[in-house]
Amino acid sequence: MKALVTGATGFVGGAVARALLRAGHDVRVIARPNADLQNIQNLPVERVAGDLRDPASLRQALQGCRHLYHVAAHYALWAKDPSIFYTVNVDGTRHLMEAARDVGTERIVYCSTIGAIGLPPGGGPGTEETPVSLAQMAGHYKRSKYLAEQEVLRLAKEGLPVVIVNPSAPVGEADVKPTPTGQIIVDFMKGRMPAYIETGMNIVDVDDVAEGHLLAMQKGRIGERYILGCKNLLLREVFDILSTLTGINAPAVKLPRLAVLPLAYANHWIANLTGQPPRIPLEGVKMAKYKMHYDCSKAIRELGIPQTPPEVAIGKAVTWFKAHGYV
Repeated sequence: MKALVTGATGFVGGAVARALLRAGHDVRVIARPNADLQNIQNLPVERVAGDLRDPASLRQALQGCRHLYHVAAHYALWAKDPSIFYTVNVDGTRHLMEAARDVGTERIVYCSTIGAIGLPPGGGPGTEETPVSLAQMAGHYKRSKYLAEQEVLRLAKEGLPVVIVNPSAPVGEADVKPTPTGQIIVDFMKGRMPAYIETGMNIVDVDDVAEGHLLAMQKGRIGERYILGCKNLLLREVFDILSTLTGINAPAVKLPRLAVLPLAYANHWIANLTGQPPRIPLEGVKMAKYKMHYDCSKAIRELGIPQTPPEVAIGKAVTWFKAHGYV
């Protein structure tokens, strides 16, 4: 059985491609001609050139593939031209889903984001059913992924055989970019984190997220969303794990979010002038207002997603970053 994976050059997409290969599937990956192929260069996959902004290339890539895993996205907390979030994440997703419908793809898993899941206003973990709206989305990435998810849900109602997965904060091996969560680990290991803003996140092993994609393909209900996560932690608890693993002292100074917010706005303004990414991402500071804690029981109950302890997942990331010269 052949499956097409988008985003295989990235962190989660690469893990999905490796999981498919371990399960004995034939894998085709689509990547832009100028993409960094580090994550797939040693994998026995078929590579085809294409772009989410080029519908014809998507139809061609889908030919002969029974399954589609759409993991690609423009994932960043800042861009000089924010329109890229919408042309890639929203329009590109719609183009791909329509192409899959037109060529008769049997089953699809769409990788959304935990940021598109609502959080209860009074606190407590969010679920797949927690109400949420576009107005609650902080930043262009979250807004674009929310809008993309709405497109996918619309097409599912029209008969598209698609299941949606919402990964929380994955960590582990082969975070080449790295992701914002991976960058926290790298900065900690480099001693570049003298202070922090307290927040909450749900940590999950990237290999468990990849396995969750395969399980969603096998067992997921069409048109349903599944949170792929593991354990809710405070950022301070993540630092404590990192300190135990590395011997590096965790930052002792906790800064009020409102004190950092003006600096983030100034940094954002400078970034827009210079074209260089901000050192203090404004959207990251805004998101720190919320403890992004979630209930993952639906994916555990219906899919059987593995639950690797976060200490193990973070340890894999630490080892990989050390071995590949990030620290």
